[in-house]
This record gives sequence, structure tokens and C-alpha cells, in this order.
Amino acid sequence: MDHFNKLSELHEALGVKPPEHPLFSVAYGERDSCDGNSVIEFSSAFYIMGFKKLRSGSMQYGKTKYDHDRGSMSFVKPHQKVVFKNVELEEKGFLILIHEDFLPGTVLYSEIKKYGYFDYEVNEALHLSPSEEDIIWNLYFSIEKEYNNNTDELSKAIIVSHLDSMLKYAQRFYKRQFINRTQLSGSTITKFNALLAINFEERKINEIGLPTVALMAEKLNISSRYLTDLLKEETGKTALELIHLFLIGEAKNLLAEGELNVSEISHLLGFENTTYFSRLFKKEVGTSPNKFKEHFLN
Repeated sequence: MDHFNKLSELHEALGVKPPEHPLFSVAYGERDSCDGNSVIEFSSAFYIMGFKKLRSGSMQYGKTKYDHDRGSMSFVKPHQKVVFKNVELEEKGFLILIHEDFLPGTVLYSEIKKYGYFDYEVNEALHLSPSEEDIIWNLYFSIEKEYNNNTDELSKAIIVSHLDSMLKYAQRFYKRQFINRTQLSGSTITKFNALLAINFEERKINEIGLPTVALMAEKLNISSRYLTDLLKEETGKTALELIHLFLIGEAKNLLAEGELNVSEISHLLGFENTTYFSRLFKKEVGTSPNKFKEHFLN
């Protein structure tokens, strides 16, 4: 697998003209400009933002493959494996490449790290409505126009401003997608809690550790970051916070029954350390497990 530190290296691999700027570039493609007969597997030092509707072929990053039957906008962070295989565009598409070294001294240096969708799997890409597509394309063409202009002292600031707007719009559109997804597929929190309950029953039989966000995400066939953002939109709480609430709820029930001591309950719930369990319980409930148990038994 190749690792590209220079934009020009990826441009050459993709068969597009060399970049105008060593740390930032845009590439526009039409259906006939991709021959669909190449495989490119790489990682890079760039953020990659792309819009594409594939006629055939596939794109993969993370662990998941994006195939040709859906169109979307996707976001790839630096140093992540990406595979383009026999890609042919259904319609027009674009790639925006932002080298890590382009960002220091700009508002995007910190802001871009806040956008969780750079950690999503490829099948969780952003699916735009026609009106949303228009907004993204208008921003792209504004960026492209400035990119191809003669460079002056304001060029970078203008490009960064447009990029910042594109990222913010993507955040807004993802929130819309979360709402639509819930309406189409049912409440994620319901499925999440059901999986936690199953996991708890398994722990009664097998000695397995605490449920993790990664494990729950894998069971739901989505990435950890996408799960957390989806649950945050639905409930106002992160996936980890909801796991903790579930575990404390089970702990309260077991303490109230009075058959097990705190150490046994901690072990049953999957905690390796009783002190950590007690600390978490007190943080969430406001009192220690022992005092909570005494209250119910007395």
C-alpha cells in the first residue's frame, strides 16, 4: 500500500493534472473522465472531502466498502487506508485534498478535528437531498474558482472560509440524516438498550468484560463515532454515558434485591475493579453502593 505525503503523488496516481498548490487541491470529474479500470490503495497525509455517485466500482476506507448503488459525500481523515477499485462516475464528482500542513494558523486547524464524520465508516457517508447538493456544489465551485485564480495574500483565507462553510453545512445535513434515519429504521436507543440487556444476560453465564461502545457499534453495524453522534442526537447523551446509565440501573436493582455484595455485583456487571465500579456508582447516583443497599434493606 502506498502512502502519499505530497498531493502531487496522489494526483499522479489518480491520473489528474498536477495541483496548483503544494498543500491544497481540488479535482473535478465527469462520468467519462474515469475509465473504471484501476485499483488504487493508499493512505495519505491529507484530509479528503469528496462527492461522488458511482456508476460502477467501489470505494473503501476503514473496514467498510462503499459500492456503486448509492451516491454520497464522504470525508476521510489523514493516515487512514483508502481503496478506489475500478471506479466509474455516474455523474459529476469532486475531491478536495487538504494537507495537514495547510491548516496551522487557520481556524480549521482546531475546527476540523471537531467534526466526527471524519471518523465514520464509508457506508455512513452523507446522502444529500437535491437542495443540499446545490449548496455543496456552489461552495465547491467557489473554492475551485479561487484555487484557479492568481494567488494573493487573501487567497488562502477565502478558500478556508469556503471550506469552513462546507464543513458546517455537512454537520447540519448529517443532523437531518440522523433524524431521517430514526424515522426510517426506528429508535437507535431502543436497539442499543436491547443489545445491552442481551449483553448483561450473557455476562451472567460467561465471564466477559464491560460492554464497550465499539462492541455495541459492531453489533449495530455502524462505527463507534456514528453511533455516539446518532445517540447524542436522539437522547442528548453519548453512547458511553448510556452504557454507564444502563450498568448503574442494573446495579441498583441487584443492590435492592440484597442477595449479592458490592464486589459480587461489580464482577457480575463486568467490572474488573470494584473501586472503579463504586466510584462510577457514586458519581451517577450521589451515594456509595453500600449506602444505597442499606437504604433499601432497612
